[in-house]
Amino acid sequence: MAQTTAEQMRRWQGPALFTYGFRPFFLFAALWAGLAMPVWIAMLSGGLDLPSRFDPVSWHAHAFLFGYLGAVIAGFLLTAVPNWTGRLPVVGWKLAGLVALWALGRVAVLGSSLIPVWVAAAADLAFPLVLSAVILREIVAGKNWRNLMVLGLLAVFTLANLLFHIEAAHGSFAAQGFGLRLGLAAALMMIAVIGGRIVPSFTRNWLVREGRAARPVAPMQRFDKMALLAGLAGLTAWAIWPLHPLTGAGLISVGLLHAIRLVRWKGLHTAAEPLVWVLHLAYGCLPLGALLSGLAAIRPDMIAPAAAQHMWMAGALGLMTLAVMTRATLGHTGQRLHAGPLTTAIYLAMVLSVLLRLAAGVWPAMPFYHLSGVLWVVSFLGFAVGYGPSVLSAFRD
Repeated sequence: MAQTTAEQMRRWQGPALFTYGFRPFFLFAALWAGLAMPVWIAMLSGGLDLPSRFDPVSWHAHAFLFGYLGAVIAGFLLTAVPNWTGRLPVVGWKLAGLVALWALGRVAVLGSSLIPVWVAAAADLAFPLVLSAVILREIVAGKNWRNLMVLGLLAVFTLANLLFHIEAAHGSFAAQGFGLRLGLAAALMMIAVIGGRIVPSFTRNWLVREGRAARPVAPMQRFDKMALLAGLAGLTAWAIWPLHPLTGAGLISVGLLHAIRLVRWKGLHTAAEPLVWVLHLAYGCLPLGALLSGLAAIRPDMIAPAAAQHMWMAGALGLMTLAVMTRATLGHTGQRLHAGPLTTAIYLAMVLSVLLRLAAGVWPAMPFYHLSGVLWVVSFLGFAVGYGPSVLSAFRD
């Protein structure tokens, strides 16, 4: 007899943490992001020397993009794919095994100078490769061909991780290499594709519930497809030729198109609910990052490319993942879809962290860099502390 998702979860006799993909991956991702930041600051100040083959900046970039974000992607996909395909979620020891593979990658990169370079890379890449195989199996079994695009982006993201390892092994500054840019471009396209579905959908649901007259434009209209194609072209050009003036012009066009796309979703009508407006603000960091990166390519004397890139890294990725993690955790643990004071504080801490990081690139003599790092830690550890009890609690209807 076929089981329901709830029945499958109840049959699992182990920790509640392994009853759904979002539970372990969102919690450990937040803990990793919050704890890795002070480790990196200690490395930069000379107070800590990790046994990693990566230089401190490259370790920091890899820890967030492929470590933290890899875990969030896993938590999101392992939670969303059962809804997309109608199949049962991965639970129990299989889920715990995936978490162990992710943790193995973090340990391997952290101590990569103590083991052969290929062993560290293989240990780190095992997790995304197995995750991709699991998602492919579910999509094929559920005949959910529409979401093969998401799997394709995950494959590019995994390839980018491999390239990052290769660049670092050859002595390149991987934090500014092709692997990182390709991985970031794949992640931004995930936001553009998946965010283009959930932001207008969740906005419409809230507007209807609140009795508001405004309605976002339905997702994936002709304009959305044009914006996505332009984004794909612009981000691909940026990954290959990040400082070429033509790339800069293309990114500015991408920024304008996606800004118009965002306006069509009626985010200005959602100011009363942080759980909704944060989605719009997070998505807005995508076109803003494109505009800043485009300007940095054309006029690097006005804004440093690394500072502009952080609008994508910390803004689009950091804030959007927090927005998704908070909403998914509330919804899948039977709680009201409303952002309380703690959740709002988590969002505001991340927004201020992004702004201070951008300011640090303009006024490096000011203590903005360290203040940004402190707020980053507050935001992610705030999620771990505030939402940890929910993800650790038993399943309820």
